[in-house]
Amino acid sequence: MADDTPFELTLERIALIRRMVVAWNGAGSGAPIVHPDAPYGSTDRDGDIFNVTGDDDGADEEHRALGDALAVFLQNAVLKPGRYQYHNTLAKLDSSDVGDVFRDEATGETPEHVTFDITAEHIVLAQRLAVLWDTARDVPGIDVAQPYGADLEIPPQHHEMQPALQIFLRYADLGPGFFEESEGRWTAVG
Repeated sequence: MADDTPFELTLERIALIRRMVVAWNGAGSGAPIVHPDAPYGSTDRDGDIFNVTGDDDGADEEHRALGDALAVFLQNAVLKPGRYQYHNTLAKLDSSDVGDVFRDEATGETPEHVTFDITAEHIVLAQRLAVLWDTARDVPGIDVAQPYGADLEIPPQHHEMQPALQIFLRYADLGPGFFEESEGRWTAVG
């Protein structure tokens, strides 16, 4: 994903990050993943990208860039602990490929609105999430083998990271700019 050229986190990429729908990948120890059928809120991925960027030719390239953009955002954005709410887009999406930590196994129901208390621990964990590109699903996700990086244990809040990440993406602050990667860490250039 990264090379020697600084990565540009644009306003459009931040807008797409804010629209990302976070689901739960049940493989291994589980981890958050961007919903493969509706990464930016609807099942029309390219249309969602066009609505933000105005570019209908580069949708696939822009979508692929969101892997690095997500890593940059997680490692550099700022969020204060507190109580947050969001509309749960997963309530209207198919859950056969990925899950939802709020979905009732017996009824298949999940709440349309989520209110969740974000702690300082959730924020630290979100900033440590190991972003990778899920090639089978063609979306950014979190490494299910080592969600928080090498040699870090799964914390008690692990299954809370789906709503914590959804809130982080919608509410955390980070402006556009250029970033460089070194040893898995993204830092602002200049």
